[in-house]
Amino acid sequence: MAETTLYDRGMATRRSVLGDAHVDNASAKMTEFDADFQQFITEGAWGSVWSRPGLTKRERSMITLALLAALGHDEEVAMHVRATANTGATPDDIKEALLHVAVYAGVPAANRAFKIAREELAKREGNGQ
Repeated sequence: MAETTLYDRGMATRRSVLGDAHVDNASAKMTEFDADFQQFITEGAWGSVWSRPGLTKRERSMITLALLAALGHDEEVAMHVRATANTGATPDDIKEALLHVAVYAGVPAANRAFKIAREELAKREGNGQ
């Protein structure tokens, strides 16, 4: 069996976490301008870090949510809350991660992230997922 490339491993991990629809949509929007960036994140974030042994996807998901919330990256928080449907992180896991954000990054950052998570989880429940 041939060894997979970093890009292929990254794309497989990216799809397993974010879902085929999200990755297909991102790929369809890719242009010559951002193609190198897309390759970089697929190889670096997804092929190297997210594909490493040692932490589960659930654990990585919780860490990622806390970091994104602490940094105020709202769109990415929403995307990774949606991704918890694929990583095994539960609403209680999300809550616990965001409580850490409140203590270590500040209540305003956690407050915003809780609002985003609440909205995304309500959408998922409303769709019967």
